[in-house]
Amino acid sequence: MRIRGLLIASLAAATAITESEQACAQDSQNKGSYTTELPSVEVAPAETGARSVARRPRTPAQPTTAARQPTVTRLQVYPTTPASTPSTALAVDKVPSSINFVNTPEIQRTNSLNVMDALQQNVAGVNLSNVAGNEFQSNLEFRGFVASPVSGKPQGLAVYQNGVRINEAFGDTVNWDLIPTAAIKSIAVVTNNPAYGLNALGGAVTIQMKDGFNYHGAEVDVMGGAFGRLQSSLQWGNQIGNWAVYGALEGVHDDGYRNFGTSDVRRFYGDIGYRYDGNEIHLNMGAADNSFGAAATTPLELLQTYWGATYTTPQTSTNQVGYLNLTGKFEVTPTWTIDAIAHYRAFSQRTQDGNPTGTQPCDADATLLCYGDGSTPAKGLNGQQLSNPFPAGAILGENDRTFTTSNTGGFSLQATNSDQLFGHDNRFVVGASFDASVTHFGASAELGTIDTNYVVSSSGIFLGTSGVPIADGPVGLRSTNQYTGLYALDTFDVTKAFSITAGGRFNDARISLQDETGSAPALNGNEAFDRFNPIIGGTYKIMSGLTAYAGYSEANRAPTPLELECANPNMPCIIATFLVSDPPLKQVVSHTYEAGFRGTKDLSFGTLDWKLGVFRATNTDDILAIPSLVQGFGYFQNVGDTRRQGVEAEANFKSSRWQFHASYAFIDARFLDSLTLGSNSPFVDANGNIQVSPGNIIPAIPRHRIKAGFDYAVTDAFKIGGDALWVSSQYLVGDESNQYPQLPSYAVFNVHASYQLDKTYQIYGRIDNLFDNRYYTYGGFFDTTEVPNFNTGNQFANPQSLSPARPRAFYAGLKATF
Repeated sequence: MRIRGLLIASLAAATAITESEQACAQDSQNKGSYTTELPSVEVAPAETGARSVARRPRTPAQPTTAARQPTVTRLQVYPTTPASTPSTALAVDKVPSSINFVNTPEIQRTNSLNVMDALQQNVAGVNLSNVAGNEFQSNLEFRGFVASPVSGKPQGLAVYQNGVRINEAFGDTVNWDLIPTAAIKSIAVVTNNPAYGLNALGGAVTIQMKDGFNYHGAEVDVMGGAFGRLQSSLQWGNQIGNWAVYGALEGVHDDGYRNFGTSDVRRFYGDIGYRYDGNEIHLNMGAADNSFGAAATTPLELLQTYWGATYTTPQTSTNQVGYLNLTGKFEVTPTWTIDAIAHYRAFSQRTQDGNPTGTQPCDADATLLCYGDGSTPAKGLNGQQLSNPFPAGAILGENDRTFTTSNTGGFSLQATNSDQLFGHDNRFVVGASFDASVTHFGASAELGTIDTNYVVSSSGIFLGTSGVPIADGPVGLRSTNQYTGLYALDTFDVTKAFSITAGGRFNDARISLQDETGSAPALNGNEAFDRFNPIIGGTYKIMSGLTAYAGYSEANRAPTPLELECANPNMPCIIATFLVSDPPLKQVVSHTYEAGFRGTKDLSFGTLDWKLGVFRATNTDDILAIPSLVQGFGYFQNVGDTRRQGVEAEANFKSSRWQFHASYAFIDARFLDSLTLGSNSPFVDANGNIQVSPGNIIPAIPRHRIKAGFDYAVTDAFKIGGDALWVSSQYLVGDESNQYPQLPSYAVFNVHASYQLDKTYQIYGRIDNLFDNRYYTYGGFFDTTEVPNFNTGNQFANPQSLSPARPRAFYAGLKATF
């Protein structure tokens, strides 16, 4: 999968732009420039009784005199399907859902190579929680639905890059670290739309990358600062006649603010494009090779002593990816457009996770090892009981290792028609997609001892299958996924002000599971999930600059291979490590209502954009990860119905010198059914369970989020700005019964400044967490009896295990644009 040399070599195919084309590029945009608003298309005014037509971009082979050019206007558009391009997207005034859009300047404003930072700042409903203890591996939660790199987190958001779904095949996880941030042109968070297929319960994050047609010039950006951070990015784009080329390289090193928290990120993205007569073809490619030290949650008692403390390490992961996408847009007739995508993705991940273990010296003979109790033999890979090589009194642990390799390929085909219907403007889209993945997953457990720094040593002694019914040992699994989708959407203009959208998508998911060790036949199985998800909605343009919208849709999520293989409460597993059986799970179905207003107002001193909306999403047969009585083990379970509802409000103001944005999101996420769940909460009953009642709040979803930020041009060269974030309290994971005190709310303030030295060079700096607030973004419970508190020599007294946020950090950088 190491195609990096081939990908980088493809950039060498470009030469200088011709003088005439360079002049055209200089007229349309500055060097190193980009689109700064919602995507737009040129629309020619229609003759009486005729429809308005989106104009094809002209190439140099299509000269036109000014006398023959009609007057055109710019129409802002928004994606409504994975394959949407600006010419096939829907006019913003006709989208029956919330608009959430992040453009290139908003991404660059963060001075971060982590795409989640831009989403956190600019999308009202987004919240980040540092579950893994590494900022590149955070959970992204939107409206109570999660897109996470952490295996075992039920995923509720679909993520697309250039129209290709990038949720990984085995667990639907989203590895945000693999996305080259400098190469991103725009991000839209699409809601209430089943056209985005599986996992779009709460919506879809759709990322469009730059290419040589929309980015001209070169930029080098280098930044360094606190916690050993050094990052750099290089991007270059050029257009040569009908051809265009773009490339970006990124590198990040960070020592981390916690022990063993080092990060190394290396990414590449490239695109070669060809455009003719309104048609456009792109070959884009990418590669990444990233490694992380993750600290995960840590007992509160240790964090109170040292903010960078960790518990049971090592915890490392390595992610590698290579992908190749071929996309095309073809204007078959003036009213029919075809969009096509073919893609291939190779993904590899290796993890190591130090944990307490169920292995212990046997009660009857301390020279032998037992598992789970003092009498059940702990077996080696040869099936024989292990002897005990560890010193008396040693605290045993285990290094759990996994490897995952997935190869995914597929295609999508979409047709868009803009013919009038019954004399009214109409936009009809029909499409199909097919994706197939083959994944090989393996796991092993190596015994060791836990020292006073909570580091699990290596011994070379590996566990075979041990324990009944809770088992530990090697796993080898092959899973095959086949996802097929058929969708259609139609937007009909009842009047010039009132538009209706209706349609739906049929999803078919087929999952085949096969044990590759020959010793775990319970892993074998075949599952199939089918569903048609409808959408109906409408918009009404009350007046110029004011639109109302409302809609209803459904979406579904098929259980992942990971969830299917760890769904037996009588045979729990170390989630994402030791899979044991294949009981059935039901697919999750969401039912979403959404309504609101949005508008724009030109004022004498600037422009104000705003929106106000409400939503309600009810999930049937929701899936949660449930901990078992044994620390570190758990299983997945359908937990009945859950509901997420709320309010989102946002305002953005822009003038010649000022930019200001503010948003508020209220999210009420609750269980709707009575449940009995396993937990490590101190409020468990004699069986280790808690009782969840209808109306209990779902943990790890803060109910209130307030965001604000500004930028001010002191002079044309000197700019300053800042951001503020306040997140309300949240219940700890494991406290689904809402009995334990909540994780406290927190506020964090960031500031930044830049100075343009000349046309080429800019220096900039930023301070994150200006007031050095010490707060936590995520938390749960742990078993206080398994490992002692080495700082005191006693057993832990507080069951809270939390993720501390980054302390105050200073950064400075230099950017050169050519």
